[in-house]
Amino acid sequence: MAISSGANSPVQAIKERLGIEEVVSSYLKLEKAGANLKAKCPFHNEKTPSFFVSPSRDSYYCFGCGAKGDIFTFVEEFEGLDFKGALKLLADRAGVELPKWSGESKRDLSEKERLYEIIEKAAEYYRENLKKEKDAMEYLKSRGLADKTVADFEIGFAVPAWSGLYDRFKKTYSDAELEKAGLVKKGERGYYDRFRGRIMFPVSDSSGRVVAFSGRIFPPEAGKDGGAPSAPDKTAAKYLNSPETPIFKKSAVLYGIDKAKDSIRKNDFSIIVEGQFDLLMSHQAGFRNTLATLGTALADSDRGEDGTVNNLGVVKRLSQNIVFVFDPDKAGFAAALRAAATALSMDMNVKGAATEEGYDPADLVLKKGPDAWRAVIRNSKHIIEFLLDRFLASGEKDPLKTKLLVEEKIIPYLSYIQSPVKKSHFVSVISEKTGIREEDIRQSLEKKEKEKADDSSTGKSIEGSGQGKEPAKNILRKDYILRRLLGIALWQKGLEKPIMESDILLGKIAGIMNASEEEMLSLAEASGPDLVFEAEVFYGADSLDAEKDAAEMLLNLEEEYLKAELATEMRNLRDTESSADRKDVPEILKKIDKINKRIQIIKSGRF
Repeated sequence: MAISSGANSPVQAIKERLGIEEVVSSYLKLEKAGANLKAKCPFHNEKTPSFFVSPSRDSYYCFGCGAKGDIFTFVEEFEGLDFKGALKLLADRAGVELPKWSGESKRDLSEKERLYEIIEKAAEYYRENLKKEKDAMEYLKSRGLADKTVADFEIGFAVPAWSGLYDRFKKTYSDAELEKAGLVKKGERGYYDRFRGRIMFPVSDSSGRVVAFSGRIFPPEAGKDGGAPSAPDKTAAKYLNSPETPIFKKSAVLYGIDKAKDSIRKNDFSIIVEGQFDLLMSHQAGFRNTLATLGTALADSDRGEDGTVNNLGVVKRLSQNIVFVFDPDKAGFAAALRAAATALSMDMNVKGAATEEGYDPADLVLKKGPDAWRAVIRNSKHIIEFLLDRFLASGEKDPLKTKLLVEEKIIPYLSYIQSPVKKSHFVSVISEKTGIREEDIRQSLEKKEKEKADDSSTGKSIEGSGQGKEPAKNILRKDYILRRLLGIALWQKGLEKPIMESDILLGKIAGIMNASEEEMLSLAEASGPDLVFEAEVFYGADSLDAEKDAAEMLLNLEEEYLKAELATEMRNLRDTESSADRKDVPEILKKIDKINKRIQIIKSGRF
């Protein structure tokens, strides 16, 4: 059933109570720019603000990447939600009650709306079960959880029977719907519950809608040593998560995001732990900016191939600063390392921290108190120093082995850092702590970066996860930037006293695109009125800001075209090296080196 946008609709009621400035300023620091406001765009990296908010038009627009819309599209994009999720979040904030569907109107619900309803009803069912399961409640208390924490996080219980949930809901929802929601499976004897004999942790999206579950087997001693009671699989895993469904993508959600996001914005950093109890005890100890991965890897980029925002993309928009807490066990440590590499590649400020041997975060809070957990977070270090100190503490004495291990274990993470200044700093730190010459470290770094460039051109990535794939939305970024630049050029061309020479600006654009000024002017004039209008709305009379933004966007445009050119030359190199005639290899390598140097110059100019 569609949400009306008419005069008496919830959408209109929300817009009447919440203005664009109020909503966006709760996420970003806005500065006055004439009749409008501006900020650095949250949807792409930039040094000079190109993101403008127009209170009079109740909309926003970014000259750098083309993002635009109203309060609903902003929340959708920033929080990684669909429209209904943004509607729920803003309705809660505005105090607007959304219509509830019942009776005949349920037929009009979309598939996703039906699945959201089923998952919510399942969560209620699991909560009812927990109230009757005294042993499970006692177990939660033994792990340190207060009644309020259990209630706030809506923890429940899946009975050990084969089909407790299925029997409860089979008359209300179809078998296909229950299966699509990830709640039941089909076996030889018919449908049975996916979750049986488990403590249930609802997983919510950023708006607070339950989208999935994670279940911890109960009793605790069950599982691979005996299985859950009445479970057909006697080697049941300790933890079981929902499968991916139309409303749940593992790459898009982190456990606790709905509870943690405000605290992350307020404290300007997030804490990443591995499990549910780690998160719950951290929140209970006062660290409400904690998120958990639920044993699944963080996404390898800020967006999926379909353009939707991934889990780490949402976290980055809340804060660039992130602390990974490493569990002492090897599996947890390796998983956190992969996530840290991903965060570094997204230009986040990444720190590492570790609990002492024998304690995961939940046990540390329970047995040693919140102060011990606070000390772990306070003593976190930049991930390069964290890994380096951990490596040096191993006591390796052989100088050659030390150099080789640094090259293998530390340099790869250094290569993911985007800032040349930061890279240079950590090259000095590594040299000082290990005695390895800075020149040798830089050579190893250059070698690793070349390998990454090769992998990027073939679609490989961190741990082979697909980082090299360009999100569909970003492929057209250069087109958005070009549109904004052409708009500024046409706008200035029509002013009596322009602050910029439009011909010079068009010439610079033409130089980047290897085209003529006439071609650029013709391209601009094809949609001239729209482009000029956009420039006038967001800059007003402030041509100085437009001049600054144009300079930044020229760099952005050049970088986008250089990246495309680099990818082409890398393919040429690969094809030439595999052919019989390799005489062109040196010339291609020179081109690649020249392109890389220019990209680094552009990036260096932003710091």
